[in-house]
Amino acid sequence: MSYTIKEVAEMMGVKPSTLRYYDGEGLLPNIKRVNGIRIFDDKDFKWLRILNCLKKTNMPSKKIKEYVELAKLGDETLNDRLSLITEQKGKILNDIKNYHYFLKEIEYKEWYLKEALRLGDEKALLDSLPDKAGFELDKIPETKTKVQNGKY
Repeated sequence: MSYTIKEVAEMMGVKPSTLRYYDGEGLLPNIKRVNGIRIFDDKDFKWLRILNCLKKTNMPSKKIKEYVELAKLGDETLNDRLSLITEQKGKILNDIKNYHYFLKEIEYKEWYLKEALRLGDEKALLDSLPDKAGFELDKIPETKTKVQNGKY
């Protein structure tokens, strides 16, 4: 089956201009043209998926271009392509680790704000929490009982 650039863009959740940019950068080496119009086939989606993945995981354009150029050369570049993919995987895993850390901070702030609303103001909540300085993550208290005498 064949698809227009608009159809592919909708399927991928990107703008047609993004696909035009990819094509202009040489990142879509096997796309056919009929009367100057880009035509995508089912077989192109495998390539579009990896390209979209690399882009959405913040691989620099220069590295994506390197990957594309290596892929064009075929099997002799398998090790080099594996190195690029492995490097990107490491970056993604590091991002995931960082996002888990940031999620804990956001969850604490969500709890904090809900508790302040429940108690009527921040002062009541702050009076119940231990004072501590530093960059260690704040933790939601284990017990979620009501504040009694300003303490949990």
